[in-house]
Formats: sequence, C-alpha cells, structure tokens
Amino acid sequence: MKQINVGIIGTGWCGGIRANTCVASPLVKDLHIAENKPERLAEVKELTNPVSAVADYTKLLQNDDIDAFFISVTPEDMHHPIAKTCLEAGKHVFLEKPLSLTLAEADELVELAEKNDVKFTIGYSQRFNPKFAYVKKCMNEGTLGSPVSAVVSRHITRSLGTKIGGRIKLSPAAMEATHDLDFLLWCFEPAKAIRVYSQSAYGVMKDVTGLEDAQWTMVTLDSGVVITIGAGWTMPPGHPNFSGTWIEVTGTEGMLIIDDTHRDVILNTMENGIRLPMSTMPGEQVEHVFAGPMHNEGIHFLEAVALDRPVMVSPEQARQVMEVYMAADLSVERNEPVSLPLNSNDMSSIRIPS
Repeated sequence: MKQINVGIIGTGWCGGIRANTCVASPLVKDLHIAENKPERLAEVKELTNPVSAVADYTKLLQNDDIDAFFISVTPEDMHHPIAKTCLEAGKHVFLEKPLSLTLAEADELVELAEKNDVKFTIGYSQRFNPKFAYVKKCMNEGTLGSPVSAVVSRHITRSLGTKIGGRIKLSPAAMEATHDLDFLLWCFEPAKAIRVYSQSAYGVMKDVTGLEDAQWTMVTLDSGVVITIGAGWTMPPGHPNFSGTWIEVTGTEGMLIIDDTHRDVILNTMENGIRLPMSTMPGEQVEHVFAGPMHNEGIHFLEAVALDRPVMVSPEQARQVMEVYMAADLSVERNEPVSLPLNSNDMSSIRIPS
C-alpha cells in the first residue's frame, strides 16, 4: 500500500470533515492544511495535528511532497483559480462543487487534468449515500424495468440557505438540486439531457439574500425519461443543518421510493423541542463513527490516488450537470424551455454570479 501526502485548502464545515477523514486514514502519511481564518486554522490544527498549518494555500503548493489536494474553499468563485493552480502543478485534485462558475472555466480544468494525467473529481457526495446507491443498483440490474421518470424533492434549513445565498448568488438549482441532477443523470446513463424547463418561487428569502425560496426543474433525456427536481432552502430548524430528501423512481416494471427525510431518529427535549439529529447532507461525527456520505466520499478519493483507481465522479460528468442547471436558470429567466447543448446565444445570456 502506497501512503500519500495530502493538502486541505479551506477547513470550514466541509474542509474540516475532509481533514478528519485524512488524519484517520492509513492511506495518508502527512497531512497539511491551509485556512485563512486564524481561529478555524488553530481549531483544526489542534484536532488533526497536521505536519504544516498555514494561512496562505500557495505555501502548500511549494511543497513538492504533497500528492493530492482537497479544495474546500468558499466563496465558490475561488474554485477555478485554485483548482487550476493545483492541476498545473501536477497534483491530484478533489474539488467541492461547483466545478466552476462558467463552462469555459470547466472545460479548461477538464483539459488540464487530462493533459497532466492526474485524478480530478468533484464533491457530489450523494452518490455515496447508501439509500441513493440502492437506486443506482436497481437501475443497473433492471429491477424496475425500463425507466420512465424520477422525482426528487430536497429542502434544507433557512439558516443554511441564508449562509449559502449570502456568500454567492447561485440559485437552488446550482447549489442544492445540483446533487440530485448529478445523481439522476448518473443513474440514467448513457442517456443525455436534451431539454430543460424550470420555475422559481419567491418567499421569505428574497428580502434576506435576494434569491428564491425554491426552484423546480424538469429535464427531458434523449431516452424519453423525464426527471423532476425541486430544491429549496427555507425550512424551519429541525437540526442546525437539516436536509430532507424524498425520491420516487418509476419504471415499466415497478416503482422505488426512497425516504431520506431523516425522520428515523427523533430527539425531543424540554429545551429545544423536536430535533432531527444526524440529518445534515454531508453527515456528522457521532462518537466513534461518521454518520453520512462525505467521509466515504473522501476515502474513495484517497483510494483512487493511492491505489491508482478511477474516480467515481468524473469532471466531464460535473460539467454536464453545470450545463443543465445553467439551462434551468435560463429557463426561469426566459419562462420557456431551453434546449441542450447550450448555444452561443444561450452562453452570452448567462450571468456570472457575484
């Protein structure tokens, strides 16, 4: 077994999970972290005891011994420049979603990874959710017959929506439904998206972040399958970072329903009322185990690098997801369906978020 040296760029909520995964893995020899918030840098340093802990991530790039990087920075407009620098240096890269803010940037990163022959993957953690994996299993085995349609409804808390919408103006399709677009497009491969229609609904978030409360998107595939995904970020607090998802997949021979609304563990106290613990989308540490998909996603990337295995989420797949949610946002703006692939007129109409 080859041990590897890993750098974590950004150790916030997600980056902290990445760091904890690395420090607990026998695949990792040396861990290095970079975080520009001094308090958080000190906190993660104490928890993980890395070989180096710096405020400036470029100092990690000066270390030729580092084999791979997890890039977990926010705001999301930093994804492209940091990933580009790491790929140019010949490093393997795990990049949190989104891949980038423009398709041109995405294409540049995909080409760089191919040119330098390095592993490059995007953080679509729901592929590592066991309940979601069962959907993929049924598709692969033909349990439901020929697929006909799929519906996903995903909602997160208002506080988390405020946090996300407060740092960058990306829609629910781009920041929430993106996970489910990735998942369903993966399930129904080799079918490709050919048409997108989307509508947004405004409520309390308009005065807070300027964004919609929810967005519903219908995608037609070239196989005839229709997928519909709703995503919102205005739920009351059932847990600080609560995420609830409901999935229905129909086929010619059956139907599959997945309840991932986290109503299986209910905590009710005099102080806080009802809470749904272990309901965050990435997961969380529960004593000696990690409850959620993000830990396994991190292990998968470490194994891909250390054991020279293919990554599960290819950058090409992430680029396809980008094009679909960009088409969804165009559809909302135009109030009409948008055909794929996007043409030059479509591309010129896309607004880069601030």
